[in-house]
Amino acid sequence: MAPRKPRTPWNPWNPRPWVAMYHSIDDTTDDPYQVTVSPARLDRQLRWLRDRGLRGVGVRQLLLYAARHGDTRGLVGLTFDDGYADFLEHAVPILRRHDCTATVFVLPGRLGGDNDWDPRGPRKPLLTEAGIRRCAAAGMEVASHGLRHVSLTSARDAVVREEVAGSRELLRTITGRAPEGFCYPYGHLDARVAAAVREAGYAYGCAIDPPAELAGLLALPRVHIGERDGGWRLRAKRRLHAVRRAAVDLAPVPVSVSAP
Repeated sequence: MAPRKPRTPWNPWNPRPWVAMYHSIDDTTDDPYQVTVSPARLDRQLRWLRDRGLRGVGVRQLLLYAARHGDTRGLVGLTFDDGYADFLEHAVPILRRHDCTATVFVLPGRLGGDNDWDPRGPRKPLLTEAGIRRCAAAGMEVASHGLRHVSLTSARDAVVREEVAGSRELLRTITGRAPEGFCYPYGHLDARVAAAVREAGYAYGCAIDPPAELAGLLALPRVHIGERDGGWRLRAKRRLHAVRRAAVDLAPVPVSVSAP
């Protein structure tokens, strides 16, 4: 019998995972920052994915699958930033209708508050502690977006530790499980902030379009999805994402995301 070929550690850019970035799922009439998708549009976008043999999952599930199988074929990562209350009200029922899950990045330092970091936009309520628990009970991954949605690259070291490690401990108290994912507010990160995320015990971090030298499991790139994104735009964004990531040359990166 021929010797078994050793398995190559999974490289998150081969094949390149597609991770979609959403924010609010609500009425889009007043949306100056273009961060809101209507429930009807989300429904059509998820149907578009399913019609092409793709299923949306949370990032933790995406990485677990990749670690076990060596690729992410058939799966798309779905993320929802800021922890809006409309995620539970509008997004969760639609996700479950299409047999999808997602990662919701929440702000445990603003429980039941609103998005006052967006001065030009409408005030949108954020998830309460009970709402976060309901998201987890519905099968969604609850992960951290920091405590208060502050840019960490300009923050003092003590603030960075509080936002990164402190939010992880608060979510452990709320859900009974420490989150494995962190999402950088505004997509801002540098080597210092990424190191704080690693030291706090997170298995992965979500960015937007991170610098090539930081790209990896602690700075996963994502594609913004908006209200205007129908089928042809989704197809184009997926292709563009793959092309951009093809320029990143990474050594294989082991995955430390834990199984349930």
